[in-house]
Amino acid sequence: MTNASRTKLAPLTWVANLSLLFTELPLHERAAAAAAEGFEAVEFWWPFGTSGRPPKSNVDAFIESVESAGVSLAAMNLFAGDMPAGERGVLSYPERIEEFRDSVAVAVEVGRRLGTRMFNAPFGHRRDGLDEREQDRIGDENLAYAAAQLGAIGGTVLLEPVSRMPRYTMRTAADAFAIIDRAEASETRNVGFLFDQFHLAMNGEDVLAIIDQHADRIVHVQLADVPDRGEPGSGNGSIGAVVQALTESGYRGLLALEYIPTTTTDESLDAWRREVERWPGFSATERRSAR
Repeated sequence: MTNASRTKLAPLTWVANLSLLFTELPLHERAAAAAAEGFEAVEFWWPFGTSGRPPKSNVDAFIESVESAGVSLAAMNLFAGDMPAGERGVLSYPERIEEFRDSVAVAVEVGRRLGTRMFNAPFGHRRDGLDEREQDRIGDENLAYAAAQLGAIGGTVLLEPVSRMPRYTMRTAADAFAIIDRAEASETRNVGFLFDQFHLAMNGEDVLAIIDQHADRIVHVQLADVPDRGEPGSGNGSIGAVVQALTESGYRGLLALEYIPTTTTDESLDAWRREVERWPGFSATERRSAR
């Protein structure tokens, strides 16, 4: 198969998550590798390690790697703390407010220069000794701050339930919607729902029911198979049915491949394309720009 035309699922567009795909390459080489595979849009988790205050040279190098690859950065996570150590967000931690807000300025710079408009905000774990109501208050204030800063460049802050983290603040769609509702009640409008099919399914949610009941609230979609988070077709997540339901619901956003390859990235992408070709009415061999 040629590299020229293989990233569209009509009428939706595929995005490569480069924090999980092409990890055999240095981070700054992954956007070019995705472009060589036909992707026109990519996404990353926080690409600056465990610091919310990366050197300007690191930010410039990251932006240059995306620009020179000729792809768009469709989405990026906000600073999540030390993820290798188990952290999943710091915006609800009282001792990390200043660092989180400094990191938002970095995200604004990335968005301004690359045109990125979606920013996933990991909320953080519940912690012993920190009252949940106080943690939620701090989280809501920092979420409003991030939304205001990113809103100035047309950005939207996303909230995503996470699985396999029993103390994470958002485990269900209802948890995320409750935070979004609080934000909207406080006149913060640019906060939306990130539908991560893998995390929702792993938490025992009915993903098709969520689409049916809340399609109008879904801003972005990420996909991986269940239960091992491999490429679509490697498990029993019925991803074709999920994508079909999204399409029928009127969703016209992006579909991000946020999976862990079961083999090499290239081989896993070939397996994904074969899987999509089996879905009635869909094809992975068409293209559409995400810009």
